[in-house]
Amino acid sequence: MSSLPALDIFFNDYQQAYLDALGEYPRYYAQQQASECILGDVDVGSEEALQWKSVSREVPGVFDNVEHALELSLHADLSAFYGAHFAAPLMFDSPWGTGELLQAWSQTDFEYLQQNIIGHLMMKKKLKQDPTWFIGVFDDEDKMITINNADGSVWIEIPGENQSEKLADSLNGFIAELTARVTPPVKLVEEDMPVLDHPGIWQRMKIMWQNLRGK
Repeated sequence: MSSLPALDIFFNDYQQAYLDALGEYPRYYAQQQASECILGDVDVGSEEALQWKSVSREVPGVFDNVEHALELSLHADLSAFYGAHFAAPLMFDSPWGTGELLQAWSQTDFEYLQQNIIGHLMMKKKLKQDPTWFIGVFDDEDKMITINNADGSVWIEIPGENQSEKLADSLNGFIAELTARVTPPVKLVEEDMPVLDHPGIWQRMKIMWQNLRGK
């Protein structure tokens, strides 16, 4: 198990929930992006949603470059959450509503994610707010799920604002409260954004970035 055992458990529960409900693994619109997650000998360029299964990375992803670029020490949970697996976004139910957790689909996606983490942290500095980093969103409006970098606590954060509602003392504790949500895959319509063109990160994160950049 990783340093986030609740995430390992959630991956297993998530995939089993789809197998129990639909008789197949979760599906995701890969949008022509190759990934070790894709199951079967299929054409990655297919317009169809492809079955996927999370895979453990042989070489864990780290955020040393982000720390170097920002001269900031990042909480260890950042690498534990994003660097241990390749996977599609994970849909969930929770005591706070429905939402999705962000994951890296591939190494390329992971690199785009690092760029977005840098951009988010730079924006927080510009706004003179404490550093946070995102792990997902709720379906209700533009509520991001973010981690307080100082102590690892999990909060709701509206783009451009300070963290507003504490959800859990730790990321592991937060994930332990989630249950898998079986839902059809949604094909996202990509729109170009300068610098932040990251096709593997879902569309709502782009909307949030547009809001942030406009403040």
